Amino acid sequence: MKICGTTSEEDALLAIAMGADAVGFVFAPSPRQVAPGRVSEIVPRLPAEILTVGVFRNEARERVVRTVEQCRLRAAQLHGKETAEDTQWIAERVPWVIKAFAAGEAELDRADDYGAKALMIDGGSPGSGQVFDWSLAEGAPSHRRVILAGGLTPENVGTAISRIHPWGVDVVTGVESSPGRKDPRKVRAFVHAAREAEPDAYEGADHGPYDWQEDA
Repeated sequence: MKICGTTSEEDALLAIAMGADAVGFVFAPSPRQVAPGRVSEIVPRLPAEILTVGVFRNEARERVVRTVEQCRLRAAQLHGKETAEDTQWIAERVPWVIKAFAAGEAELDRADDYGAKALMIDGGSPGSGQVFDWSLAEGAPSHRRVILAGGLTPENVGTAISRIHPWGVDVVTGVESSPGRKDPRKVRAFVHAAREAEPDAYEGADHGPYDWQEDA
């Protein structure tokens, strides 16, 4: 699971200590936006096995790659209206690319054209903390790694996993005490609820969500 909207080393280490597989840093305009210089100081202090993700929205593809390299991140999450061509270009230069789509978006039918390692299904207003109609996520390509986001909380993540069976889950507002600040109790509860829901959700060929070493 990915804990996103991280703004400090303290919160990044908290998420990891609680069992997160990935942490995300938002470079797009947001109350949780962080400067590349700050992220480049945090990332080297995190365990090597953790997937560190930079979140971008409609950013120039060259700047995405440059920022990932500057911060020594392992992945880029494209959370805007990036084209399939630009996503492919970035994917050729960044080890891991996650392409986000709004639930029910027509472009999901072309998901294979983007060349991303994983697809994220989110609500129409990323970062709003609003839950969308999860049935809209059922149209995501079944052969792709799908990460579910949008309004997940410790109270509903188990239900979401049991219903949608995503490869991974992503949370921001559901584990915050205020925008950009994580609440340790909420982070712990979220991770516990997600892990409790995993056995039924991730049976089969995939041995679990977020196997970042695969295809490295």
